[in-house]
Parts: sequence; structure tokens; C-alpha cells
Amino acid sequence: MMLRPVAEGDIPAMLAFWNPLIRETTITFSSEERTAEGLARMIADRRAAGRAFLVAEEASTVLGLASYDQFRGGNGYAHCMEHTVILSPAARRRGVGRALMAALEDHARTAGSHSMIAAVSAENEAGIAFHRAIGYVPVGLLPQAGRKFGRWLDLALLQKIL
Repeated sequence: MMLRPVAEGDIPAMLAFWNPLIRETTITFSSEERTAEGLARMIADRRAAGRAFLVAEEASTVLGLASYDQFRGGNGYAHCMEHTVILSPAARRRGVGRALMAALEDHARTAGSHSMIAAVSAENEAGIAFHRAIGYVPVGLLPQAGRKFGRWLDLALLQKIL
């Protein structure tokens, strides 16, 4: 497996494993599927801000992605980041997420970030366990912070000091 910066040609593969999670699960609260144009814009915006957007690849197949951006707007939050990590079904439980997160955290640390936030659906027990296993500490729960599939959803917040 190789980690590298995302390339424009990776977008279709990323959409192929990201959009089913949007359509079918509460892993993400959004119900709006990603588009190639929107994802390209996100990548460009994060690069322009000095943020990493990485993919894990094996045998020319994109297995997962990870990126980060500022947690909240305003200069008071300039050193606090929030990340996204999304894996294809074939990548789960193989260390791909750990490798992506280690590289992402190293990038953020080198760029001067102090902490990284994980905002995880409270229903996503595997996502919470993953973050705890890589050193994230639960710092809060936002009850009924989101709504999807006609239900209110809680958001778990975890943090790692970099």
C-alpha cells in the first residue's frame, strides 16, 4: 500500500466508495452525494489553505482518503483541525485508516496544528473505536445534532493533541 497526495484522476474512485456511505448510512449526516466538481473544489481549497488531502492506493486502486481543514472559522481556531477519513469496503480492518491518519496528523503537526478533532456519528461504534485506538479521547456528545432518514442523530466529538 502506498500513501500519496490525491490526484484529479482519483475522484471517480473516491466517489464510488464515499457516495454509498452518504446514501445508505448515518456515518455521515449529509444526504447530499458528492459530485466530481464539488470534490475537485474541496481538494483545491484545502491545498490552497496548506492542508493535506491524501489517498491510500494498492495495485492502482484507491482504498481510502483522508483530509483535514480548520475546525471552525476565525483566527482563534487556526491551530485546531477536523479531519475526514473514508475507506472503501476492501480497505477496512487492514491498517489503511491508521496509516492515513498517521500521515495526516504528521502533516498537520508540521504545519503548526495543535489538535485534531474527530466528529463521528454516535451510531458509528466502529468509527469511535477506531479513533480511540489511535489516541483520540472523547470530549463531548452533541445530542440530536443532525437529522437523517427521519431520525435525530447524536454527534460524538473526540480530540487528539498533536
